[in-house]
Amino acid sequence: MKMRTHTCGDLGKEAIGQTVTLCGWVDTVRDHGGLIFIDLRDRYGLTQVIYDPAKTREAWEVAQKTRGEFVVRISGVVEARPADMVNPKLATGEIEVRGSTIEILNASATIPFPLEEKQAQKVQEDLRLQYRYLDLRRTVMQQRLRLRHRVAHAVRAYLDTHDFIEIETPILTKSTPEGARDYLVPSRVVPGSFFALPQAPQQYKQLLMVSGMDRYFQMARCFRDEDLRSDRQPEFTQIDMEMSFITADDLIEIVDGMMAEVLRATGLQAPALPLPRMTYREAMDRFGSDKPDIRFGMEIIDFGDAFAATAFKVFAGVLADGGVVRAINAKGLGGVPARVMDEWTEAARQRGLGGLAYIRVQDDGGWKSPIVKFFSDAEKEALAGRLGIEPGDLILFGAGEWEQVSVALGHLRLLAGEMAGAIPEDEFRFTWVVDFPLFERTAEGGLTPMHHPFTSPKPEDFALLDTAPGDARAQAYDLVLNGVEIGGGSIRIHDPAVQARMFEILGIDAEEAQERFGHLLKGLSFGAPPHGGIAFGFDRLVMLLAGCETIRDVIAFPKSQKAMDLMMAAPSKVDAHQLRDVYLRLNLPEAEPEA
Repeated sequence: MKMRTHTCGDLGKEAIGQTVTLCGWVDTVRDHGGLIFIDLRDRYGLTQVIYDPAKTREAWEVAQKTRGEFVVRISGVVEARPADMVNPKLATGEIEVRGSTIEILNASATIPFPLEEKQAQKVQEDLRLQYRYLDLRRTVMQQRLRLRHRVAHAVRAYLDTHDFIEIETPILTKSTPEGARDYLVPSRVVPGSFFALPQAPQQYKQLLMVSGMDRYFQMARCFRDEDLRSDRQPEFTQIDMEMSFITADDLIEIVDGMMAEVLRATGLQAPALPLPRMTYREAMDRFGSDKPDIRFGMEIIDFGDAFAATAFKVFAGVLADGGVVRAINAKGLGGVPARVMDEWTEAARQRGLGGLAYIRVQDDGGWKSPIVKFFSDAEKEALAGRLGIEPGDLILFGAGEWEQVSVALGHLRLLAGEMAGAIPEDEFRFTWVVDFPLFERTAEGGLTPMHHPFTSPKPEDFALLDTAPGDARAQAYDLVLNGVEIGGGSIRIHDPAVQARMFEILGIDAEEAQERFGHLLKGLSFGAPPHGGIAFGFDRLVMLLAGCETIRDVIAFPKSQKAMDLMMAAPSKVDAHQLRDVYLRLNLPEAEPEA
């Protein structure tokens, strides 16, 4: 016997007159003058069921005892709703079921928070995470997990048609530097030794290319012990890809098609292909970020040439020292309160600028600022022309070192765009950022990889590794969606000699390189093909497509902002004998005495 004949989202006018059996959760119970109305819910939808004491007294008495979130099984005949009771918002809104039986399969305790969406939004997230299995009953949460499934299915189907093989790589692996702390797993069999949970399958996928697999992908689980934020979790999922005998253009073309297919599969407008590209330098110049949000304007404009002979000493001094003078037009924000300008000035200072100069453009077109009096007519004309200045605008200036100015104005651009309502929420705009620097400077002035030490320089920059490594560009590429980096990758180093030179530049001697990366270096020595790949933040991609602000809302069982599983009460203490089995003894810091 079937437990049910239909789901709660199946029934329409074509089912009128049929006897059906449904199972689900009681969403609401209403008593209308003796008639009991039950809205029965499952993940497919909601169906209204009516119990009439004059026709089914026994079932009506059971229906009276039901409460919200009871699990029930009902049977009855499908009927058309009265015309004035049709609910166009429901797929089942044209029908109702005249109940003849009802069986309470399981009662429910009083739930700790309402599941209705507007009320649930007011519930503290920690409480929702503690009872995540209840939170997941909400329609919006189930929609998000279905979206996640559709994205994963689209990725797998697309890559399968392009000859990729899905291969799982180990969860227990070796601790290697990946930019964050490893989660360590002590070994019982090898006392004093530890596995690490993978931060990414980077070295495994390169070794798969050495093995000749040619095209690999995986929905890879990754683990990083780092401070959290809205788009970070200690465990997360990557769409991991690697390909042999390719150029960066080859990989980008594959990914372009994959992203178009993902949007189509989720009911969104697929982007025009190929996706746009810009260099790292262009992204920083125009948007002040290597993950530019191209959904709106307010781009950064350089005015170094216009102020080359300026009488304004601040700008003149910066330019004389090799710095830049740049500006953005925060359209329509000329009237922002003084407190906002104070906040933005402080934001500029936190990003390395001495302060924030600005001009308010009055409704009559006049410019209000203490610095305007120092500007020549030619300088004013340059500002007005390049920035498209109109009444009501707000001009923000940055003066100083190029990178600091770019970053500060890039941050202010986002603040201004949000305040002006200039960032559309229903658009999905992709862009590739390419030609990153191979290295970046550490606080001590040394060099560190901008991506990772296996990233190949651009062929035309190979000679710079010996003469000016800080000027070398990487064969690296990031894909950005709506100002969020969703994926990053590179063409890898396949030549052991080039890899050795990279380690030398980074101050990693041969002995240390063998200790940390010997398995990879040995693999590269056995005929490694040219190869490259990319990894996408799967949770982050789904978050953006779902219109959420945190990846916790698109993960079934996420950790809290303190990296805790509140539902399972993890991490937790373990028994002393479990510690002895892996040769560990706790050495916890003593509690500080109370004041």
